[in-house]
Amino acid sequence: MSTSTEETRGYDVIIVGGGPAGLSAALILGRCRRRVLVCDSGRYRNDAAVAMHGFLSRDGIAPPELRRLGREQLEPYGVEIRDVAVADVRRDAKRFEVTLEGGERLRSRKLLLATGLVDRLPDLPGLPAMYGTSVHHCPYCDGWEARDQPIGVYGQGCTGVALALNMKTWSDDVILFTDGPSSLSRADAARLARHGIGVREERIARLEGRDGVLERIVLEDGSAVERRSLFLKTKQEQGSELARKLRCKVTEERGVETAARHEETTCEGVFVAGDASKDVLLAIMAAAEGADAAFGVNCALQEEDLL
Repeated sequence: MSTSTEETRGYDVIIVGGGPAGLSAALILGRCRRRVLVCDSGRYRNDAAVAMHGFLSRDGIAPPELRRLGREQLEPYGVEIRDVAVADVRRDAKRFEVTLEGGERLRSRKLLLATGLVDRLPDLPGLPAMYGTSVHHCPYCDGWEARDQPIGVYGQGCTGVALALNMKTWSDDVILFTDGPSSLSRADAARLARHGIGVREERIARLEGRDGVLERIVLEDGSAVERRSLFLKTKQEQGSELARKLRCKVTEERGVETAARHEETTCEGVFVAGDASKDVLLAIMAAAEGADAAFGVNCALQEEDLL
């Protein structure tokens, strides 16, 4: 196919994102005999993760292996996959024009965003080497591996308190690190104390360990606290600005807003699935949302085809 920037090519749907949500949607839509293109930028929220958990029949699988299997299972249905990022998108009447990195422009009747989230990690020396191995975000994904071990929680305010309390499910030894004044309310401080959760307000100097395994959290006053894992409660941002460019409603609390109908956004013809919608952030939920969005996309296409 020509890569001229003057040529446009039409699809029933272009899926932006090649993780569990995007591949699951592509599977359903491929089986619906739709002309589907998946654009995969190669940037994944769980890139640092050693294994994925909680995915029925695939518990413990490495994320790249899940993506490989997903792509392999799309082959009989003629789904096209390109390892390329989407640089821009705009709406033209009732069609979408998608511009790929490199300038090629493609057209589609519907658009499905499965672009995920980006975690804003704290600037802690030693963290990058341990992220995905002993430093995590999700207790449902990685809490089992940290069970009955000394666990640290990094966070501030009520969200840090909530995560620290949640971690008691996996270990009795939990300490909340606020990396500065905690500003805890009396009620929150009392609740943490009642459940045996310590609070350290000193600034964190660095994380120490070996081979990706956390051993201690060193504070600026020179003291160190032995921990075997650290769970973070930090901010997340949309992995792509495409939803905002299309004027979909996006909020910090809920991500890309969806209507009641199968993951369709507030922008007609644009659907969203996976972490970008900021519901339960599990891979199996992302895959389920991808299937739900695909159902919505196909129903919308059927309505147009039958007019």
